[in-house]
Amino acid sequence: MAGLSSRTSVAEAPRSSGRGVVISDDWPGYSLDLFTYPQHYCGDLDYVLIPHGIIVDRIERLAKDIMQDIGHNDIVVLCVLKGGYKFCADLVEHIKNLSRNSERFISMKVDFVRVKSYQNDQSMEDTRIIGGDDFSKLFEKNVLIVEDIIGTGRTMKALLDSIKKHKPTMVKVASLLVKRTALPDGFRPDYYGFEIPDLFVVGYALDYNEYFRDLNHLCVINNHGKAKYRV
Repeated sequence: MAGLSSRTSVAEAPRSSGRGVVISDDWPGYSLDLFTYPQHYCGDLDYVLIPHGIIVDRIERLAKDIMQDIGHNDIVVLCVLKGGYKFCADLVEHIKNLSRNSERFISMKVDFVRVKSYQNDQSMEDTRIIGGDDFSKLFEKNVLIVEDIIGTGRTMKALLDSIKKHKPTMVKVASLLVKRTALPDGFRPDYYGFEIPDLFVVGYALDYNEYFRDLNHLCVINNHGKAKYRV
């Protein structure tokens, strides 16, 4: 990844940390000029943090890890909307492909829950879980929660508390991103793609007030973009 950056050549390249790729605080990302992106967002982004191709490759490896760890179980995949839908779709497709080509067939059912915890770029104090009224059907099921990004961990802990009341057999969490925040509570997902600095990122279905979901790369939004789409 380091060789592609046109912004600087001195920053440390992203590195592996067991379950995820760690992107350091001084990682400069990639110039927008190196990639294609929707031109209606011209002037709204600082740089590309993670290109789409690298995201896809990393998800393929996550699918392999999940298959090796829990591929002997039938799984209920609980996708956290809205930002997690693209990650979930790609992850499930990779797991299905692995299952088709292995001796172990993994049966997966996909369900959805919506969690709202942001207003503009600020995390809200209260987490709202929408569509989770029927968690009782998760009783004695093996559950894989698929999330787009975990920051402080407060939102995921609230969701896990709601689910565990209904006594599933197993609950695992897969998140595309883990953000290093100033106030982490120690929660760590079982699987994650990238650990990133405390930045507000958009793209690959992650939004800012419903904008930028159509952006394939994960990018850092700038102040102009925040002001333009603020509600």
